[in-house]
Amino acid sequence: MVIKRKITAEDLYKMKFVSEPQISPAGNEVAFVLTTINEKKEYQSQIWLVNEKGRSIQLTATDKVDSGPCWSPKGDQIAFVSNRSGEKQIWLINRYGGEAKQLTHLYHGAYDPVWSPDGKRIAFLSNVSPDDEHEKLLKEKTEKERNKEEEEKSKKVKVINNLRYKSDDLGFLDDKKSQVWILDLASGQPIRITNDDRHYSKPAWSPDGKKLVLSCEVDEPEYHPGESQILIIDLETWEIKKIIPEGFAASSPTWSPDGTKIAFFGHRMEYKGATLNRIWIVNLDDGTINALAEDKDFGIGDYCMSDLRAGGSIPGPQWSFDGQSIFAVVSERGSSGIYRFGLDGSVEKVIVGERQIFGFSMDVDKQKIAFAYTTPLIPGDVALFDLVNGNETRLTDVNRELLNELELSSPEEFTFAGADGWEIQGWVMKPIGFEEGKTYPLILEVHGGPHTMYSNSFFHEFQLLAAHGYGVVYCNPRGSQGYGQKFVDAVRGDYGGKDYQDLMACVDYALQWDWVDENRLGVTGGSYGGFMTNWIISHTDRFKAAVTQRSISNWNSFVGVSDIGYFFADWEHKVKFIKDREELSRISPITYVENIKTPLLIIHSENDYRCPLEQAEQLFICLKFLRRTVRLSIFPGSNHNLSRNGKPELRVERLNQIVGWFNQYI
Repeated sequence: MVIKRKITAEDLYKMKFVSEPQISPAGNEVAFVLTTINEKKEYQSQIWLVNEKGRSIQLTATDKVDSGPCWSPKGDQIAFVSNRSGEKQIWLINRYGGEAKQLTHLYHGAYDPVWSPDGKRIAFLSNVSPDDEHEKLLKEKTEKERNKEEEEKSKKVKVINNLRYKSDDLGFLDDKKSQVWILDLASGQPIRITNDDRHYSKPAWSPDGKKLVLSCEVDEPEYHPGESQILIIDLETWEIKKIIPEGFAASSPTWSPDGTKIAFFGHRMEYKGATLNRIWIVNLDDGTINALAEDKDFGIGDYCMSDLRAGGSIPGPQWSFDGQSIFAVVSERGSSGIYRFGLDGSVEKVIVGERQIFGFSMDVDKQKIAFAYTTPLIPGDVALFDLVNGNETRLTDVNRELLNELELSSPEEFTFAGADGWEIQGWVMKPIGFEEGKTYPLILEVHGGPHTMYSNSFFHEFQLLAAHGYGVVYCNPRGSQGYGQKFVDAVRGDYGGKDYQDLMACVDYALQWDWVDENRLGVTGGSYGGFMTNWIISHTDRFKAAVTQRSISNWNSFVGVSDIGYFFADWEHKVKFIKDREELSRISPITYVENIKTPLLIIHSENDYRCPLEQAEQLFICLKFLRRTVRLSIFPGSNHNLSRNGKPELRVERLNQIVGWFNQYI
């Protein structure tokens, strides 16, 4: 009998992460990205291949980051993105291996490759500054030039003229915009297709290879946050045509097999950022636009939360071979799956189950689907689904060796009545080594967003708490995705209201379990969950300890310092920040700081531009001045995504600090 051990924070270094499953045109192989953490405690990613029987081989081998695999139409070559030359560029490798060939040598790099239907060209994106000369763009930076650029950047005064001038992902924004290019493989020459002052998204080729469809920013995007446009570019006449009206949040357009329709994800922003995504169809013959399955109360996309994701994203609408239906990911009640949407309005659940699907692709005949998924006990793997016979085959087991060592806690689902009697879905993980008749401390976890959802996915943080003897309870209060439009919209204009009541009802429900010690409760959460942690401990003393992460404490200052602050007040609080300062104060935890008696650990990233560091500093200074038990931990060189893709050593330190604080005060 194998004696299993408890998971540790340091087990992060041993974990492997799959992403971007790309099935071959013939449907007999899947290329995917495998990310690991090397001996230097740095991320590295390689492209792997796995066949239908689960036999896998490593296709690329560097200590850099290879990603974005994209099969040629014949299935004999794979284009991918790699930073092995210094900048992210597009490379090409034979399906049978060998030496990879660098295809692009652009000054600002290249990414998001897409093959033309005839396999002779590759469309891609590359950033361009208005001051860049064309000849300069065609020559990749040398290491000396990169170092010089970084040195000059560190000394250059930042002159701000734009309303939105920073991004949590990118830092302070420069004037570069993502532009569309096409590489002719025979000549090796890249041709710039777009040339204006707006960002473009990854394009899609028309079936005849004569046009591209893509989404892009609208005019004055900072004054129209969230809005976008869908364009068709004719590569013969260079005509650019808008195909949807203003006021859409639109993305990921794809062509129907016969080239007469465009499908895209989007909505009309009726509920701002809380509006459910739909699949829209544009009939190119008459310009009509219709949404599929408008009567269904669920949104398109993967809104599941996890702290072990490694990049990649859900693809755009995937057309069936006959062009009569579309495949897309849907999030419902704590899981995401792949549904089929008929143009006749029908909906069929194709790949479902208690798990999160965070990437998929289809073969050229649209008979097989390769997908990446996670469950509460599986960090991530790749599987294959056969649409003809309905069979599903698990192709990888990348963490088998590590998982065989570990004793993990399996979540148990429950529902309870929240505010106004609304049904709320929740889960509980019992502590490792649980024994009937004993009592245990319980930690309430609160997710961020708020328009995301806890799900049937793997959470390292939750498993670590369970390994240290804590029960972990978590739920999806109103404002979460996965339960319909009314539910996801209900938090807007009511932060700290009925969402707070939902969370307290969750704790009340948990206290019915005889193993929960009501005198040893803790609470933690990040982003919106950090705001809610601050709100909770400023409105109740029932928790013995709290950890607030990347949080908001003051909505008034948030407006002027967050990369989304200036429109967030309107979107989420339904107020105009210039006039409604009193309302923003009313819903700010800092207003009630004197009520906070709970020992509080504040975890924040130094370079968080979503919920900037000053939010943590304000809260810390107030509590320290009041001589309350508080500690501020600032994580250097990190942004809002520290817990998901921050530096590995800092992710481990964060986990250990959370456990250490609860151990000390609970």
